[in-house]
Amino acid sequence: MKSENILVIGGTGKTGRRVADNLANTGHNVRVAGRKTSPAFDWENPESYTAALIGIDRAYIVYYPDLAVPGSRDAIKALTEKALEAGLKKVVLLSGKGEAEAEACEAIVANSGLNYTLVRASWFNQNFSEGAFLDFVLNGTVALPMPKAEIPFVDVNDIADVVSKVLMDDSYNGQTITVTGPQKRTFAEVVEIMAKAADRSIQYIPISIEEFKEGMLQAGLPDSYVWLLGYLFKEVLGNPDNQEISNDVAKVLGRPAIDFKSYASQTAKSGIWN
Repeated sequence: MKSENILVIGGTGKTGRRVADNLANTGHNVRVAGRKTSPAFDWENPESYTAALIGIDRAYIVYYPDLAVPGSRDAIKALTEKALEAGLKKVVLLSGKGEAEAEACEAIVANSGLNYTLVRASWFNQNFSEGAFLDFVLNGTVALPMPKAEIPFVDVNDIADVVSKVLMDDSYNGQTITVTGPQKRTFAEVVEIMAKAADRSIQYIPISIEEFKEGMLQAGLPDSYVWLLGYLFKEVLGNPDNQEISNDVAKVLGRPAIDFKSYASQTAKSGIWN
C-alpha cells in the first residue's frame, strides 16, 4: 500500500491516538491535530483548519467535546469546505449512535462533495478506565442514572481498528458503519464485571439524572460538560433504538467485537482500578 498523509483530528483522545498509532505502524505519515500541535488546530478557530489540511490526503474527524454541543454543525461545515478545497481524497467522521445533532453533522459530511465514511459508536468501554467514570470506579461507588438501559458498550480498540480500515479502503465510501459491542449490559452488570475482574468491592447505585448533574456541578465540572452528560443519558440511553447490537465490527474486521468481560479482564491486569 502506498504511504499517504493522514490528518487525525483529536489524535490524543481515546480513539484518535489509537488510530494514529495504527496508521503510523502501517507506514503512513500521520499528522495529529490539536490545540497544542504544530500547526495548531482549534475547533473554535476555523482559520486554524487550513494549515492543518495542507498536504493531507485523508482525515479522521473527531469533534470535541461531542457533536451534540452547539456550534458543531458550523464547525463541521467549515472543515469539510476547507477539506474539499484542499483536495482530500476522503474523510471519516466519528459520530454518536442515536444523537440527532450528530446525524445533522453526518448529513453535512455526506453532502459536502467529499468521499466519506461515517462511523457511529455506542458508549465506550473505556469511559470506565480513561474517561468520565474512572473516579467512580476508584471510589468503589458508581452512581449513574438510567439503571434499566441496556447498552451495547463498544471497545475503543475496535472503533480505532474499524476507522483505520475504512479510512484507507475506498470500498467503504458513502457507507455508515455502526460499531457496538457484542452484548447489551446494564450499568449494574458492567460494575459487577469490573468488580470481579479487579477483585475488589465496587457497587452500582442508581440515581436520577438531576442528582447526577448536581453531583457533577458540586465536583466543579463546567456547566457545558454537565449539560452534555445529562443530554447523553436522557436522549441517547433513553432511546431504545440505541440499545440495538450491530455486527458491523465483525463485518469490517473479520473478527468478533471485544466483549466487556474481555475489556475488564485486560484493564484489571493494568492495575488502573486498584
